[in-house]
Order: sequence, then structure tokens, then C-alpha cells
Amino acid sequence: MITKIRTVAFVGMKPIEIIVEAQISPGISSFSIVGLPDKAVGEAKERIRSTFFQIGLSFPSKRVVVNMAPADIPKSGSHYDLPIALSILGAMDVIDANMLDNTISIGELGLDGNLSYVFGTICAAMLANENGFSIICPKQCEKEALWSGNNSIIAAKSILSIINHLKGISQITASEDNLLKRKDFEYDIDICEVYGQNVAKRALEIAACGGHNVLMIGSPGSGKSMLAERAKTILPELSPEESLETTCIYSMAGMAPENGLVYIPPFRAPHSSSSLISIVGGGADAKPGELSLSHNGILFLDEFPEFPRSIIESLRQPLETNNITISRAKEHITYPANIQLIAAMNPCKCGFFGNADKECLKAPKCALEYRNRISGPILDRFDIVVYMSNIKASNLFENEKRERSKEIKDRIKIVRDTQIQRANKNSIVKFKLNGKIQNNFLNSITKLDSDSKAFFQKAVEHSNLSARGCHKILRVARTIADMETSENVLKHHVLEALQYKLLDIKGT
Repeated sequence: MITKIRTVAFVGMKPIEIIVEAQISPGISSFSIVGLPDKAVGEAKERIRSTFFQIGLSFPSKRVVVNMAPADIPKSGSHYDLPIALSILGAMDVIDANMLDNTISIGELGLDGNLSYVFGTICAAMLANENGFSIICPKQCEKEALWSGNNSIIAAKSILSIINHLKGISQITASEDNLLKRKDFEYDIDICEVYGQNVAKRALEIAACGGHNVLMIGSPGSGKSMLAERAKTILPELSPEESLETTCIYSMAGMAPENGLVYIPPFRAPHSSSSLISIVGGGADAKPGELSLSHNGILFLDEFPEFPRSIIESLRQPLETNNITISRAKEHITYPANIQLIAAMNPCKCGFFGNADKECLKAPKCALEYRNRISGPILDRFDIVVYMSNIKASNLFENEKRERSKEIKDRIKIVRDTQIQRANKNSIVKFKLNGKIQNNFLNSITKLDSDSKAFFQKAVEHSNLSARGCHKILRVARTIADMETSENVLKHHVLEALQYKLLDIKGT
């Protein structure tokens, strides 16, 4: 008798249905797993043997063969433990495998038969939901599975409870949290804690409204890192679609939150000593890197020129396509990477070039060498460049009222909603913010009058900007116009956008 149990393999974020077949036949006692299993899948044999012993079952003293089809897809991960065990139990007639014809099962078995957390549950649950299947998963994965919209979830603590459920001895009841709600989230930091730097705050608000990339330059202690960290406090919560997509990424990385859903825009700040794989993703299991973990949120790179050149240059393609492709000999894995890049750097190696209070002793060579660590194409991908001057001691004792993050976030949400509604009206499916929309759509919504066009053309020719640089300016100008609820992009919108793009990053 051959029994079949459904499970999934993951190629990047994409779940692929796998059929686990088990056959018990006469012969010398053996247990074989075929179908390109990796070491983790191969070790399932010992976990399953121990599980059977713990629940009082004798493992068959016959020839046991488990096949995972399609056989040409590599199988990796411990989530195959449960479907393999269920297929063998079906072949032993301990359970009726026909009851699981329309069920996807995933879960890692402990030696005592208890089920442990496995990554990718929400992706598997979404696949099950699309095909009208149920899903069996560990109890620890239940909240994650619930967010998929699947209403037929069996979240079990152990394999014994699954057996009893299938036999009708004791039913596994659905969670009382089947109508999960987002909890209001409050940060313990606020943008009002940053003194001065009104120009930089304005630049960050524009960037948040349109999803623009920002480069902040300033001497040590000017507040670059402090301001960048608080940029996350002014971003609106993710939409349901964005939440599910972002949660899938975190689930694949084994980093899903306790409540099972990522609904706050991610903020990732890797150190400059990070490896290339940790940033772009990859490794033995082709896991998502920081670029994908920042999807629909912020990737903050502090001390930007200190990152290895290979990492800096690897940002080129993702910043244009909003995804990252990891190429292997037999497959290409693509993860989404729709990020807002915020980078911070000193004006020179010592950090004091252009500082009126403390002179750089190696100027201008120090600044030129430091700036040359960042290539022109990468600088061209920043929509906004803002130079931050030092905060004076007198600014720290001012009593003037500073805007809180919530006030700014409310304004940003209104502006973003305007852009999203405009994109929906024009049948734009993805990338609806001004910083991400396609150039042809940008051109259609950014009509300049003759005066603004002449002014813009003259400024571009004088600065010798690339075509990409021109579009960056138009994107920012469109966002500034949206912030003022202006249907047309006016001259002063273009002027402010030019101010952020034409700034000399050497501070001269």
C-alpha cells in the first residue's frame, strides 16, 4: 500500500506543493528517504523512529521507502518531519490517509513527538487557502497561519494529538484568536527628541511621503543616526497586502513576530562589518538578507562609505527593480526588496571637513578620498541629499515646541493615500508611491508650465545631471506638490527638489 501526504517545498518565498509517498514492503529492515533530501530531511528518520517509540508504536521491521515528488526539486528543512511521519502512519493503517487528501502538513518533530516551530508557515497556509486545502501545523505557528485567511487550520502540539484528532478520539479545537486584530504600536522614541535640524526633518518627511532614498551628510554628533532611527516613527502602518508579503519574508527567515504578523514598517540597520550574503541574501538555504527584511520599510546604512564596496555596489539593481535575485546553478530565487534607503556619512574620514568649529587638517584630499568610496551611479540613486550642520549648545536649551512623530505620521498618511488613490485610478498595481512609480506614469502626472520647465532645464544643464537624476528631481517635486495638495507641479516645488539633489556632498 502506498499513501500520499501533501506538504510544501520553498523556492525563495514561493511554496511548491510536494507529495510525500510512503511504501512498506517485505524485505530487510530499512528506512530510505529519496527525492533530493538534504541532511536535515535525512535526519528525520531518527526523529520519527524516536517519536513512534514515545507514542507506543513499533516502527515497521520491513523495508520502508519514502519518496518526495517531484524528485528533481531539492528538499531542505525540518518541516518535512510531520508529513513523512503521517505518510508512514497511513501505510501502517494507524490513520486513514484519505482523510488528508486535501490537507497540507508541515512541522518538525521532537524526540518526544511534540511539534516545533517551522519557518514558512504563512506561505504554506496561503497556498493551502488558494487551493481550498486545510493545513496542519505546530501550535506555535497557529497565529502566523491565521493571518493567511485560511479558516481550516489544525494547529497541534504533538503528533499524538493529530492521530487522536483523525480517529475522532479528541478533536483539536480552533484558536479563540481566529479574529486577530492589530494592536496599536507605540515607539519609545520620538522625532521631537531631535533638536534643530529642521531642514533634515523636512527632507525626511518628504522622503517618507514619497518613499524616496535619502543620504544625510554631517559631522559626528550632528544627529544623523538619531534622526534616521526616528524616521521609522513617522511611517504609517502597512496595508493588509504589504503586511502579508512582509510577514512571508520574515517567516522564511524564521523571524516571524510573536503575534504572527508584521504590520509595522521594518527598520533594519546592519553594521558596516556585515557580509555581502547577510545584506543581499543567499547562503546554503538562500535565505532573505537585510534588503528583503527591509521590504516595505527602511534600510539604514550608517557610516555608508565604511561598507565594503561590493555591498554598496550590490544596491544598484535592487534600488531600481525593487527586488533582489539570487542566482544559483539550477535556479534563480527572487525576493522582494521595495525599500526606502537612508544612508548617513561624514563629510570626510575625520568627519570635520567644512566644519566651521573644527578644521579638517587634510582638506580637501581627505574629503575627496572618502567621497570616492561611493560611486557616481550609487549617488545618483539617492533622491534627496541633505547636509546637516552641527547643533549649537544653545539649541539644546531652547523651549520651542517641536512636532511629535504622530503629528507628522498623520500628515504623511494623507499624502500617501493621495498617491495610492491616483495610482489605483490609473490602474497601477504595484509601486504606487512617487519614489517608486514607473517613469512613464511619472511623466503623465508631472506636467510643468513653461516657466518651471525652462528653469528646470537650465538647472539640469548647468549641473550636468543624468536622466535618472532628472527623474529623481521630478519625483521629489511631485511629492512636495502632493504635500501641498497641488494638482500641478509648480516652480517652487521644483526649486526645493533641486535644492536636495544639487547639494555638493563634499560640502564645498
